Amino acid sequence: MKSITLFCALILSLTALAQPNSNDDIKNGSVSGRVIDAQLNEPLPYVNIVIKDTAKKIITGGITNDDGTFEIKNIPEGSITVSIQFVGFKTIDKNVTLGKGNYKVNLGDIKLEEESTGLDEVTIVADVSTIQQKVDRKVITIGKDLQTAGATASELMNNLPSVSVDQQTGSISLRGNQNVRVMVDGKLSNIPAEQLLKQIPSNSIKSVELITNPSAKYNPEGMSGIINIVLHKNTKIGFNGNITVGLAHDIEAKFNSSIDANYRNGKVNVYGSYGNNISRNANYGYINRTEQDITQNFDILNDNKSHLFKIGLDYYLNDKNTISLFTNQNIFNGETDVNSSITYLNDVSLNESQYLSGINENDSQQYNFNYKHDFTKEGHNIELEVDHNIYEGFGDNNNVFFTSQRPDFIEDTDTDRNSTTLNLDYVNPLSESVKLELGLQARFFDTSIFYESDAREQNEDEEYIPTTTNFDYTRNIYSAYATYGKKLEKWSYQLGLRAETVQVDSDAYKIDLDSNEEFNIPFENDYFELYPSAFVTYSPSEKNSYQFSYSRRIDRPGIGQVNPLPNWSTPLISEFGNQELRPQFTNSVETNYTRQLEKGSITAGVFYRIIEDEIQQAILIDRTDTNRLIFTNLNFDNTSSYGIELSSSYKPTKWWSVNASFDLYSQTQKSLAESFDTNDEIVLNTVEVDNVAWSARAFNNFKVSKSLSFSAFGMYRSKNKNIQFEMNDMLMVNLGMRYNFMEGRANFSLSYNDIFNTMYAEFDGERPYAQQGQFNWESQQISTSLSYRFGGGKYRAKSRKRRDNDVKEGGGMF
Repeated sequence: MKSITLFCALILSLTALAQPNSNDDIKNGSVSGRVIDAQLNEPLPYVNIVIKDTAKKIITGGITNDDGTFEIKNIPEGSITVSIQFVGFKTIDKNVTLGKGNYKVNLGDIKLEEESTGLDEVTIVADVSTIQQKVDRKVITIGKDLQTAGATASELMNNLPSVSVDQQTGSISLRGNQNVRVMVDGKLSNIPAEQLLKQIPSNSIKSVELITNPSAKYNPEGMSGIINIVLHKNTKIGFNGNITVGLAHDIEAKFNSSIDANYRNGKVNVYGSYGNNISRNANYGYINRTEQDITQNFDILNDNKSHLFKIGLDYYLNDKNTISLFTNQNIFNGETDVNSSITYLNDVSLNESQYLSGINENDSQQYNFNYKHDFTKEGHNIELEVDHNIYEGFGDNNNVFFTSQRPDFIEDTDTDRNSTTLNLDYVNPLSESVKLELGLQARFFDTSIFYESDAREQNEDEEYIPTTTNFDYTRNIYSAYATYGKKLEKWSYQLGLRAETVQVDSDAYKIDLDSNEEFNIPFENDYFELYPSAFVTYSPSEKNSYQFSYSRRIDRPGIGQVNPLPNWSTPLISEFGNQELRPQFTNSVETNYTRQLEKGSITAGVFYRIIEDEIQQAILIDRTDTNRLIFTNLNFDNTSSYGIELSSSYKPTKWWSVNASFDLYSQTQKSLAESFDTNDEIVLNTVEVDNVAWSARAFNNFKVSKSLSFSAFGMYRSKNKNIQFEMNDMLMVNLGMRYNFMEGRANFSLSYNDIFNTMYAEFDGERPYAQQGQFNWESQQISTSLSYRFGGGKYRAKSRKRRDNDVKEGGGMF
């Protein structure tokens, strides 16, 4: 609480230093014009128009309309610079003098050219989503069509190419692999990604970047790459903001809302936001062990409440120096009720039923400081960033068994986690075609998990016998990187190298309070690695572009994968981490071809990965109860995977636009699985599964009028194999509408998802037992949202560097 108070006091004190311009000095001059894309010859909406005086101080600003036009009024008399800025395009500055006989200046058509060397830039569109292939990433700008398709980020992700979300666990996959880093504005939060994605309203998202082959500039975690969610920034001149409320219902009701606002004038930009998600979510399903005649049924209800606060400040010391501060505060409270039953068809006396009542509470805090200094040469800067995260979580599960097969027990888990990241980045455009980037980074991460299980003893007194286990884990990473990029006439390339030294220290110890016995298991793993990267682009014409990239990456085990304490448990299944799990490494090669069409574009890509020390799940039989299974993770030999992707953004008519994608991937998975032989002896088998899966998506937007549009989304996912199950195919069709009113400041959306009720997980398995099952969730939802934008300023202020921290959760059952 003291840190929050100090932060707010600092914001107030810096705000007092602001020197807003006096309205008395403003004369009645104006500048107008139209901004168009030089390559496509189409208008560019939402382009920033910045007006500066001769001292380069910002006077005012504006933004282009849907047709690319703009008019900035109330500009002081004298010499000014009109700066046309759009992320992903080269900035154009035009010098203008307002005076007698020349108070209304029309600049005509201004053509912006795309900035090919800006590897981490994003293009923004207003109404319709687009897919754009950059050198090292695919950028999906989220227009009003995709916002209609889902109320939250978690729902919206299933509409994106190569991305899928497990509707039961909330885990996200890229190209069929869950080893992916999920960032928001370039940073990972201590908040679990599954929880955070359900808090972010879809209309807060500006774009989603699928960075499948990240450069050496990025932290190398994530075997299949990085998903970066870029949010809209509140950095406009004057007082501005947006408020949104949303409702959804299938079996249970769901509510989310958000408000964000900012005030900018003179040297200070102050902004803040609040978002919540209050929902009840029902899941149900079954697993049948066909050979053993055992049926297990699940009925799960989650009641979650989450609140996310953000407040920040950008303080412009002068034209060359900027200080930025922000804090995120997250409060989460979740309750879970699980009713499960096991039916033994051959011996009903063994039938068992369980009721689990669980509480999960966690608070997360993030504090960020950023200082940037711009040198005289444009694009030449140095930047220091300090980011600190605090996470405190508590979980309590009460397991009650309504039969005598197992004793009742209570589980309590306390988690304390801290992470600090220090970044120093230097960018120097050595010439118009050459760019050098250097950086240093230090990351400090430590977590402490306290677990206590009180099992009720089966005696007359029904006493609880407590068992206490602690797990401490520390990881420190020191790294340095360098990238060198050059642009030729038709070619451009970037070479990079990142060096890292890592220190890992973990300690698990168990105390049996009944016997006072203590067991201690330490583990250390220190290593040094190099991560090279290379990107080459060839553009023989304006309509054709070829890209090739290579990178080496690492997937470090997450806390849930190394934590030897129970991650989750059911009457027949438990999952534990493996403290000695080592990281896996990936060498990835990717090539893409982009063709610009008259009414859109199409991109085709091929990728290939070699995976070293692959991390995969192992399925073991519980020696204390041979009907029970234990899931854990082990390192296996090297393997490989490959795939192809096709995506297109096309506008057949003025009123119809479509985004479509197709992806196919193949991967060999290895595992250890125990089973029984003919003599009922446990044998250990090495399992190898070859999985080839594909999916297709198409999103159609139909514009009836300037205010009204309809959308139709279809998705098909083929059968998909993993170590334990073969998942059957899935199909989903969604419909939606959106209506804008109050001169575009307000909009109302309505959507109906999974209209044919075909979206559910159906599976079959062979190991270690023959089994088949199905899980259902609330996929057939009706959702509605209402949003209103207030304020009138239009100038975008400081853009922050995108960074990722280093927290990844393990698996989860519910």
